[in-house]
Amino acid sequence: MAFPRTKNSVLPGFGLTMGYTVLYLSLIVLLPLGALVIKSATLGWAGFWAAAWNTRVVASYKLTFGTSLIAATINAVFGLMVAWTLVRYTLPGKKFIDALIDLPFALPTAVSGIALTAVYAKNGWIGQYLDAIGIKAAFSPLGIVIALTFIGLPFVVRTLQPAIEEIDRESEEAAASLGATRWQTFWRVIFPSVLPALLTGFALSFARALGEYGSVVFISGNMPMKTEIASLLIITKLEQYDYAGATAIATMMLAASFVILFAINAVQWWTARKYRGVA
Repeated sequence: MAFPRTKNSVLPGFGLTMGYTVLYLSLIVLLPLGALVIKSATLGWAGFWAAAWNTRVVASYKLTFGTSLIAATINAVFGLMVAWTLVRYTLPGKKFIDALIDLPFALPTAVSGIALTAVYAKNGWIGQYLDAIGIKAAFSPLGIVIALTFIGLPFVVRTLQPAIEEIDRESEEAAASLGATRWQTFWRVIFPSVLPALLTGFALSFARALGEYGSVVFISGNMPMKTEIASLLIITKLEQYDYAGATAIATMMLAASFVILFAINAVQWWTARKYRGVA
């Protein structure tokens, strides 16, 4: 009896490549994360609680997650505007502006932190005008939001651009011909199409902000209980050779990040299913 031939895999050497992928991810991702949890477990429950939930650490959690959420929200709103403008409109210097979007990717974070501090300090180009009206940008939570917004914007813009390019303009014309206003066309035709990509960009921007260090450490001022972020506190613990304490804080950040990103991905999945009819 002749058996049907098994269809060849699209990817030659699937077994070898899968094994290499699993090995690579284990060495780069799983082992470091596992070591992080194991090291923090050496403290015991009481020691872990004391290291990860004292007043100073909790203040850094609130500042880190709060400013990251604000920055990601700002990037979601203005990133959508920037992406829409770059895709739909022709304007002078468009290619130059489009290239500037990737500047935070190429610029070392320490350099961006120093530059933002120089610009938003009391004697800076922008900071002097903000200080005149009583707004303190550098060395304040506002400065942290500015830095996180700067480094997170490209994630939203680059995620949204392909989604906007794929929007069928005939749907917009049909909505207009049926008497829909521009706002109704945007809310009922355009926004549902770009919402999954917008949520993805928001999640990427938020995740990037949570782990940011270089661009924030200069502009924040690093004042305990006020402008000290969690990543800086981890570095401080490491400099004091308190490795277990540093891993305890890192473990809490990791767990919270997983929970938040899982929730965002669940919302994204639900949105895609709702608007695209995914079974």
